[in-house]
Amino acid sequence: MKLNWGTGIVLAFVGFIGFILFFVVRMSLDDRSNHDLVTEDYYKKELVFQQDIDAMKKAKALSYPPRVEKTEAGMLIHFPENMSPEKIEGKVSLYRPSNKHLDFDLPISVSKPNLLIPDKRLLDGRWDMDVRWTYEGETYLLREHFTY
Repeated sequence: MKLNWGTGIVLAFVGFIGFILFFVVRMSLDDRSNHDLVTEDYYKKELVFQQDIDAMKKAKALSYPPRVEKTEAGMLIHFPENMSPEKIEGKVSLYRPSNKHLDFDLPISVSKPNLLIPDKRLLDGRWDMDVRWTYEGETYLLREHFTY
């Protein structure tokens, strides 16, 4: 059988379309590809976004702003020195963008102005951390992104 130009072009188009459809079907059925939203309560979190911005501004405006330091024992969160540690309440949320099963929350309960997140809880990779605390009725928020 002899092929002419028209038949060759049609076969090329059919081959290309088949190639693209193969990858579309493969990616939509693959268990490793997760197409969910980044967080479960994405839309709820968007409704309180302005409150988060205000809390971050308050944290940055402190005379001794909080900071995060990587140590051999883990991640050390330094709260402002002028705040009494017993009055600090809140939680630390650690979010792993690549695997939601690694996300966890820690309650803030400190007797010193520092909080240590143990090294064994943090696997290598990128982490997003939200430190939300209240002190004497005021809410503060520190957002950090780090690679461990």
